[in-house]
Amino acid sequence: MRIWIMLVLGASIALGAEWKQLFDGKDLAGWKMAGPGRFVVENGFMRTEGGMGLLYYSGEKFGNATVRVVFQVTGQRDNSGVVIRLPEPPPDPWYAVHNGYEVQIDAAGDDWHTTGALYSLSKVSRRAQKPAGEWNTMDILLRGQKTTVVLNGRTVNEFLGSQPVPERKEWFEPVRGPRPDFGYIGLQNHDARSRVCFRQVAVKKD
Repeated sequence: MRIWIMLVLGASIALGAEWKQLFDGKDLAGWKMAGPGRFVVENGFMRTEGGMGLLYYSGEKFGNATVRVVFQVTGQRDNSGVVIRLPEPPPDPWYAVHNGYEVQIDAAGDDWHTTGALYSLSKVSRRAQKPAGEWNTMDILLRGQKTTVVLNGRTVNEFLGSQPVPERKEWFEPVRGPRPDFGYIGLQNHDARSRVCFRQVAVKKD
């Protein structure tokens, strides 16, 4: 019995070790900010504050991996996003919008602009965000040119980089075109009114 328990515990530890934690709950080591606004660390999580900006992890590019983000909104109209497939370090937050994909966080948006959508490119198949004040787990699976978004255990979006997308209608919508298999990831600070908290950002490589 004791040997069996030790084997189970060892397997659990090994499984947990596959995740690389990009945020330690203490500071923003390894992260850089582009644009105005900022992220503040408090009570073991980081929180958006100020105007639009992008906090990106500068340590390495990720692809063929699962990106896990645990987040909470303070109001149902709070706006943020997880940027993926960013080819270069962004000189400003708009570079990230037009050169990566933004996985939206916004419960109040339509199906093309709500939580789990690839902003204005791929709409959600269902809605699965929890009410304000509750923690959500978003897994973003990067497999070559395929992006799958799983929100609170439910698949809400699947997108292939080669599939047709709607025509671009507004200047602030992302420029259409291919994104790389591997890229930097980041968290968007959308506006001064939104307060979005993140307590985990982790990556598990294939």
